[in-house]
Formats: sequence, structure tokens, C-alpha cells
Amino acid sequence: MTDYKNILLIKMSSLGDILHTLPFAAELRKLYPKARITWLVHPQFAGFVPDPPIIDEIIYFDKKKFKSMSWSEKWRYFHELKDLLHSKHFDLVLDMQGLFKSAVMAAISGCDNRLGYGELREGSSLVSKAIKGAHSQDHVIERYLDVARYLGAKVPVGELDFPMPNLDKETESVKLKLAAKGLPENTEYVVMVPGARWETKEWPPSHYAELAQLIAADGRYIVLAGGPDDVGKGAVIKELSKSEAVLDLTGQTSLRELAALIKGCCVYISADTGPLHFAAALKKPLVAMYGPTKADRTGPYGSKNSTVLISRASCAGCLKKHCKTWYCMADISPAEVYEIYKQKLKAINTAADE
Repeated sequence: MTDYKNILLIKMSSLGDILHTLPFAAELRKLYPKARITWLVHPQFAGFVPDPPIIDEIIYFDKKKFKSMSWSEKWRYFHELKDLLHSKHFDLVLDMQGLFKSAVMAAISGCDNRLGYGELREGSSLVSKAIKGAHSQDHVIERYLDVARYLGAKVPVGELDFPMPNLDKETESVKLKLAAKGLPENTEYVVMVPGARWETKEWPPSHYAELAQLIAADGRYIVLAGGPDDVGKGAVIKELSKSEAVLDLTGQTSLRELAALIKGCCVYISADTGPLHFAAALKKPLVAMYGPTKADRTGPYGSKNSTVLISRASCAGCLKKHCKTWYCMADISPAEVYEIYKQKLKAINTAADE
């Protein structure tokens, strides 16, 4: 096995994809305990790049800033990034994104030894060597780990290490925010995240509201969470639920605070969205609703506490971001989710009594 000294891992977005890459990063560190490992990422997703000793350094490519620049500014920014990458003298580059943007970063890294995971797209296979292992048709985490296996790692399927940051500070700030919203101290709560990157992945707000009513009727609090784009959905669900037990924190937490919020919940519920993978990595009891995406490829993975409800629609798994006849997610009823939720609670109580 080659003893690499300076390694660049490229995974710039999105939140779920960053979290899916964490087990690979952990295995990479085990393979090369003395190497300097650098992660190239968009700033908004850097909060969950592992701390040392797993990752030594973070380099940012600010996509949002780049888009707003003039052409002359873009050219200068691009060359400054190129010079920075060259100065690191990488002897291995790992493109775990597999898109045009990551291929460009790999190409300007100054390193000729470039590998990528098995699904290199948008021309990235012309820049890096795609590694397809025995799990090329399995969950994306296993596809990433096939690159580690290619490099010499011995990783059993399903035995995953998610290196998560210390969330003590964020846990305290979340407690204050929940108290300000009216959650009594030491009270259990359920987290629901209504948003998703694709409109077709979202469960209808009316369904969340109906589910919240069912849960609230049992005397439990529900916390709505998510990013700034989810604020409108949170407000609608809060209004439709007509319940004081529904607390709306959408758009009011950082990513790390959102993770701390999920860490403290008793059950997590959402469709296919980035925070779902926080819950899976933290081994929280969770219920996930899937329609256009494929749970066997990108669903919650590595936790026995996960239950996925897949739409019965014949077109489920279509991978369409937009749909003129979209109904697959609405076909999953609040009553179905509530039944699974109750099973999760029963399992929690049984384990506590043992």
C-alpha cells in the first residue's frame, strides 16, 4: 500500500452528501494515520467536516460568492485557489463528488494521482479514475467505502463510524431556544423537518399538521425544524395544526444546532432531506417518507432504528426533481406514519424497562 503524505478529499455539497462521506473519511484516517488530510468544501456545509485528527485542514470553495463575482474577479479567485492547492503538494486527490465542479478542482490541484467514486458524471471521469467496487449497486455510503477498500481498507458492510463534532455548546443554545418557545424543562419532543432540496421529495404540510395533531393528542411536543427556506412551511404546519404543542424553530438554528436539536429528540420524522442523515448518524429512532428518490441508494443507513415508508405510487423512485402529476408523497398518509411512530415509542419504553 502506498504511504500517501498529503491527501485532498473533495466533497463540497450537499448536507446529506457530506454526512454520507463521514464513514469514508474515518476509514481514510485509519489507512493513513500520519498523512495530512485536507477537505475541500462549500463554506455552508463545513460545520460537519470532521475535526482533527480525522481531517487536518479545510479549504473552501465559496460557490455563492463565486457566482456573484465579475468575470475578472472569478478569474482571480480561481487562480488564487489553484495556487493554494498547488502549494499543498497533494500526492492523492479523491473526488467523492463526481461532478463538473469537483472535476475542475481535481484538475487544478496539481496532483496527477486522482481517484473518484464509481459514479463520476459530467465529465469528471476524464479527470479522475472511477473506482467501482463490489458495492456499486448498493447504498451510496458503501459506494464511497469501495474507494477506501480499493486503497486497502477492510470495511465490513454496514459497520459504520460517523465521526460527529462535539455539540455541547449547541445543545445548551438549543435548550434556551426550546425554553423560549415554551418547552418545559426535561420534556421529550419529536422533531419534524418539512423541507427538502427537491420539491418532489416534500411531504405535504397538511400531512405534517395532521400527524402533529395525532402526536400532540398523546401529550407530546413537536418541534418543527429546518433552514431558512423552510420557514414558510413551518408557519403553515403550525397554523394548520392548531396546537400549542407544536413549536416552530424553522430557520432559527445553525446546522450544528439543528444536529443538537435532533440529538435530543425522542423520534425524528421527515422526508428525504439532509437532516434525516443527522438522525441516522446519531442512531435516533426515525421515520422517513420516500417517493421520487431511492431509499436503498440514499436512505438512512447504518442504524437499526430507521424505518422508511416508500410511496405505493407505481412511479416511485423516478428521481424527478419536478413533476406535473406529482402525488407520490401525498399517498403516504399521516396515519401510516403515526403507527410507525408509536412502534418506535413502544420500543424505546421496552428498552428502558429492561
